[in-house]
Amino acid sequence: MAGVNSYLVPAGRLRHVLTFQQKSTQQDSLGQPQNVWTTAFTCRGEIAPMSGREKVAAAAAQSEVTHTISVRYRSELQVPKVVAAMRVLCGARIFDLTDSMNQDERNCLVIIQAREGINNG
Repeated sequence: MAGVNSYLVPAGRLRHVLTFQQKSTQQDSLGQPQNVWTTAFTCRGEIAPMSGREKVAAAAAQSEVTHTISVRYRSELQVPKVVAAMRVLCGARIFDLTDSMNQDERNCLVIIQAREGINNG
């Protein structure tokens, strides 16, 4: 697609249901702080794998896959620092977000870099 229509996002690309979560701290029954993930919003998006690697940490092999997640623009995704503190759930998969970019600053599409497999939030 070229020209003005290149900023439209075809609905068929956004086939994954994504749940964006934010971390908050609450007290458990003993008064100890506990990290809790709460749902910020749910939307549709596209997940595209970029690369994968394995590394050995503490004598255990771990694998990491990086992805690009594309979603329609939302005001919650305006600040990259706020996005980097979130995670995304897609079914049983957990993605740690690293950064985001408002494509062409047109408030149509947000492209998010994510990692899967290391931290799990």
